Amino acid sequence: MIFLGSSFSNFSFMQISIPQIFMIMLSLLLTYLAIVKKYEPLLLLPLAFGMLIANIPMARLSVYDEGGLLYYLYKGIDLGIYPPMIFLCIGAMTDFSPLIASPKSWLIGIGGQLGIFTAMGLALLLSNVIPGMDAFTLQEAASVGIIGSSDGPTSIYTASVLAPHLLPIITISAYSYMALVPLIQPPIMRALTTHKERVTEMPLPKRITRRHKILFAFGVTIATLVFVPEAGTLIAMLMLGNLIKESGVTERYVRTLTNHLLNILTLLIGISIGATATADRILNFQTLLVISLGLLAFAFGTVGGVLIAKLLYKITGGKVNPLIGNSGVSAMPMAARVSQKLGQEYNPYNHLLMHAMGPIVSSTIGSAVVAGIFIKLFG
Repeated sequence: MIFLGSSFSNFSFMQISIPQIFMIMLSLLLTYLAIVKKYEPLLLLPLAFGMLIANIPMARLSVYDEGGLLYYLYKGIDLGIYPPMIFLCIGAMTDFSPLIASPKSWLIGIGGQLGIFTAMGLALLLSNVIPGMDAFTLQEAASVGIIGSSDGPTSIYTASVLAPHLLPIITISAYSYMALVPLIQPPIMRALTTHKERVTEMPLPKRITRRHKILFAFGVTIATLVFVPEAGTLIAMLMLGNLIKESGVTERYVRTLTNHLLNILTLLIGISIGATATADRILNFQTLLVISLGLLAFAFGTVGGVLIAKLLYKITGGKVNPLIGNSGVSAMPMAARVSQKLGQEYNPYNHLLMHAMGPIVSSTIGSAVVAGIFIKLFG
């Protein structure tokens, strides 16, 4: 009996703290959202499970337990491997035609970066507003600001370099807000546009040849490597994926990148980041600030894109529908679907989906460049 009692006391559940129990309950909530509500299930489900097993002591399954499986899986993030590989897959799924056909889309994508700098600035100012608060470092503020890019791989890549201790909450925030695009963006779009602007019909984008797309991929890659080499890893992989797609001679690669490899990478990223979300790293005041600042970053990114689209509406004499401005954040393809849906609410002849894809891919490139600049300055 004494032996049994001693063995029983060594069971891991006898050593679980209240914060760890809370994290386990949170992981079950995220599992519910992934399965029942279908909020980003491909990432959220493995992330929630990684969080579950990381918060059971004695199992030694967090990424901080050297020698375990997740310790080695996390090396793909720690060494900056998974996010660029995700960009490779995204490139194979992306059509740059709308951006090439309408270069002014670049401006909307640039406007969408407003959220990054707004959240970063607020993070740096908070210590002056909240008494006794530990100030965010430049690295932490930049990592939080990148949530405003609405680009999961870019957020992961930046946080893994600049603020690894914030990686789990930044990842959860970024993908959660991406899933909530249909709820967050429409009120902002309605508030900033008039009825006359919303019913604006845009002509079909002009046709872009395969040669133009291939030259675009090479041009963007070379320009990035020359002027912002720190963003080169993400942009080069994005353009390589697109080159594979547009070349027309590598269909096997396209099928692999857009299906199996993308699914495997998403699974590995999810469970690896989930296993970093231990109670001691998540349950603190800073976490609440990151979640709040992430929402502000996302909202201001939407505001920036819509305001630039309104400016283009004026400059072009009413040829640009400002509703595509929400796609200045790179929540692909959800933001474009929101543009299309809201546009048809006001004018059933509105077809904004392809027009909105231009700002989205512009923002994807732009946010990766901003991330590279942050890494160069603060890394």
